[in-house]
Formats: sequence, C-alpha cells, structure tokens
Amino acid sequence: MHQESPPISAATISVLLVDDHAILREGLRALLELEADIVVLGEAGTCDEALQLARKFAPDVVLTDIGLPGRSGLSLVTELRKHCPKARVVLLTAHGSEEYLRAGLDVQADGYVLKDSGREELVTAIRSVFGGQQFYCKAIAEALVATFRSRDGRGTAATPLQSLTMRERQVLTHVASGQSNKAVARDLSLSVKTIEKHRANLMRKLALHNAADITRFAVSHRLVTSGGGEALPLRDPRDPLGPV
Repeated sequence: MHQESPPISAATISVLLVDDHAILREGLRALLELEADIVVLGEAGTCDEALQLARKFAPDVVLTDIGLPGRSGLSLVTELRKHCPKARVVLLTAHGSEEYLRAGLDVQADGYVLKDSGREELVTAIRSVFGGQQFYCKAIAEALVATFRSRDGRGTAATPLQSLTMRERQVLTHVASGQSNKAVARDLSLSVKTIEKHRANLMRKLALHNAADITRFAVSHRLVTSGGGEALPLRDPRDPLGPV
C-alpha cells in the first residue's frame, strides 16, 4: 500500500487510486499528474487498504477497479457510501458486459470507465463526478441505450436474473461465495429470517433447488469466480434499466 498526502489547494481534485496491479497504478498516476487540477493522494491494492486510506485522507474521488483480491471494487463502493459518503467513485475496469455494468449501477457508482478508454475520457470522468454528475464512457453509454431499447414496453426484465431485487442478488452472491445465512445476515445487517426469505424468493425465481445450484448459477453468470470470490450485486424492477 502506497501512502502519501501531498499539498492540496481548494481548486484541486484529490484522487485515490485502487488497483491490484502496481504497474497500472503507476501509469494512472503519471497520466493524472499531468493535470494541474488533479492530485493523487495515494494508492491501494485491496478494498481494505483503500478504505484505510480513504478514511485517513478523505479523497474527493476514488478510482477503483472491480476485480480486486478478496472483496471486490463493488464492495468498496458500498463501504465508501457508509464510511466516506462525500467521496465520489469511478469504476475503472476491463469489464464492459451488461452484468458488470448493472452491478456498477446497483452499488450506485458515480462513474464507469473502461480501461481501454483514453486519458481525456478518464480525466473528464473524474472532473464530472467531482462536479456532482454521473459519467459513463462512450462505450458504456451506448450499452445503456442498448439495454433500454432491449426491454419491452412495460419495462419487464429480459432475463430471470434481471427479475431479482437488489437484496435477492446480494444474497445470491454471498451464498454462492460459501457464506451461511447467518454470515450473510451479519454482512448485510439484516435478520436471518429476512435472509432466508430472500434466499427462498431468488431460488424460486431462478428455479434453483440448493446451495450448489446457487453457486453454479452465480459462476456461470460471472457473479462470483469459480474460487468463490465475489464479482458482482442489482436495481429496482421498475427502473427502465432493470432490477438492481
């Protein structure tokens, strides 16, 4: 974990870089430090390291990958909402599929930029979210439009997975990662009975019969890795972009 706290003026946007590849962080730092109004406060390689630095330095913007060791960048967004609510978060990832995009929307990330985007688009994303706006790179914006157009006139979810509520999907990914109902309840700050209800509902909607089915489904839809690590969570079914 790289820590530092450079001088910051009122007109400067402070950024925390989060990625498990040091060489990528170094490249991002070099690019961002070319901008007079952006300063990199520090770097982290895991969700826990990022939370530690975010609490210490209170960055304006956190730029994070989704695929981090242990807890994912999606978990980081959720934790930042609790502990550093003023921080704006941009997901910088190689994943442009609908499921990853939907997961980013689910956790209410402020921006979503693909790693093959150019420097100008990345800098624009940071400035936009700092200014209170949402930002999606061109490729992601096009995917959002395509998703909207693929839905029927009633806004009905296109797939069984999209029929899940946000909580049901969160429970699905936790159970698929090997957690018991009690552990899931603790992580989501809910009662065990509530978790059991969500679990029963998601299994009914997806026609799953046991924990093994849940795990196979989650892995096949890239919601978790084959090793049990988390990858993704969901939106309100009434939202035209689909359930979270």
